[in-house]
Amino acid sequence: PWQPPRPRSLLLLLLLPTLQVRGTHPDCSIVLHFQRREAECLERIRSESQSPAFPGQEGCPTVWDGVSCWPALPLGRSRAVTCPDILNIFKSEGLIQRNCTEWGWSLPSPPYHSACQLEILGSSNDTEAKARHFVTMKVLYTCGYSTSLAALVLAIGIFSCFRKLHCTRNSIHIHFFTSFILRGTAVFIKDSVLFSDESIDHCTMSTVSCKAAIAFFQYSVLANFYWLLVEGLYLQTLLLLTFTCDRSYTWGYILIGWGVPMVTVGVWVLTRLQYDNHGCWDDYSSLYWWVIKAPILLAIFVNFLIFLNVTRILAQKIRCPDLSKTHKQQYMRLTKSTLLLIPLFGVHYVVFALFPEHVGMDARLYFELVLGSYQGFLVALLYCFLNGEVQAEIRRNWGKWQRSMESNVFNLATQDFTA
Repeated sequence: PWQPPRPRSLLLLLLLPTLQVRGTHPDCSIVLHFQRREAECLERIRSESQSPAFPGQEGCPTVWDGVSCWPALPLGRSRAVTCPDILNIFKSEGLIQRNCTEWGWSLPSPPYHSACQLEILGSSNDTEAKARHFVTMKVLYTCGYSTSLAALVLAIGIFSCFRKLHCTRNSIHIHFFTSFILRGTAVFIKDSVLFSDESIDHCTMSTVSCKAAIAFFQYSVLANFYWLLVEGLYLQTLLLLTFTCDRSYTWGYILIGWGVPMVTVGVWVLTRLQYDNHGCWDDYSSLYWWVIKAPILLAIFVNFLIFLNVTRILAQKIRCPDLSKTHKQQYMRLTKSTLLLIPLFGVHYVVFALFPEHVGMDARLYFELVLGSYQGFLVALLYCFLNGEVQAEIRRNWGKWQRSMESNVFNLATQDFTA
C-alpha cells in the first residue's frame, strides 16, 4: 500500500522552489499555515481513534499527507479536496481525488503540483543564484552596520571628550547615536541567535533567547524612530523659544526617546505571550504586529508635521528684515541636518507600511537591510563630522596639542644644549 511521505519532506518538496530566503526576517507564515492544518487533522485522528467514523465497516482512516487532511472514508468510495488556499504558492483551485481501496488510500490524482499549478520560480541554478544574492546582501548590510557602529562610537567619543561640545543639543545627538548603536547590535544578535546554526528549523523555533532577540530588535527600532522624533521636537522648540534655556525639557525628551518604546514593546510582549505565543515572534503577518507598527507610523506622522512647521518658521525668520546674517546662518545650520533626516528616514517606511508584507519584497529588503544599515554612518556624518562647530573644536585642540609638543621638544633641546 502507498504510504504518505513524512509531512516535512512533502512540504519542503512542494514549497522549496517558491519560498524566498530572507536575510533577517524569515517568512514562515506558509509553514505555520500547514502546521495548524496538521494539528487540526491530528486532533481529528485522535478523536476517531476513540469513536470510529464508520463503526463495523471497513474503510480508510483519516490521514494527513503533508498538504491536506483526508477524512475517513468507507471502502470503495472516493473523496476530493481542493488545493490549499495560499496566495502566491498555488495558482489554481483544482480538485485532487483519492480512493479508498483494500490496500488503503490511493495516490493523489492528479498530483498536487499538477492540479494546483504549483508555480516553480526557476531551476536549481536560479535557486543558487538567489542564494548567492542574499549572501551578498548579508555581507553588504554587515559591512554597513559595522561602518555605522564605528562612526557612531567615534562621534560619541568626540562629543564626550571636548568640554565645549557639552550642551543639550549634543546630548540629544548622543542619545540618537546610541539608538543606532543598539539597532546595529540588535541586528547582529538576532542573526547570531536565529541563523548561526543552519540545522535549526527557524519556522518552528520558539525559544526564550530568540524571542528576547526579536523583542530587543523591536525596541531598538522604536527607540531609533522616537529619538528622531525628539530631534524634530527639539529643533522646533529651539526655533519657537529663540534659544532660551532648554535644560528643563531634557528629561521629557529622554522619556519620549527611551520610555515610549519600552512601554510599547512591553505591551507587545505581553500581548504575544497571552494571545499569539508561537514561533519566534517574527511573523509580521500577525495582527499584533500593529502594536509595533502603529507607534512607528505615529512618530513618522508627527515628524512630518514638525517638518512642515519648521520649514514655515524658518522661511518666516529668513525673510525677517531685522534678522542679522549671522542669525540666518545659525538657523540654517541648525535645521539642515534634521530637515534632511526626517523625510529620509520616514518616507520608505510609510510607503512599505501601506502594502502587505509580501509586496515589493526585494525592494523592501534592499531599503531595510542594505541602505538602512548605513543610516547610522549618515547621521554621524551630518551631526558630527560635517558640523562646523565640531571641526573648529578639533582644529583648536589639534593646534593646541601641536604647540604643546613643539614646546616640549624645544625644552628638551634647550636642556641638552645647556647641559
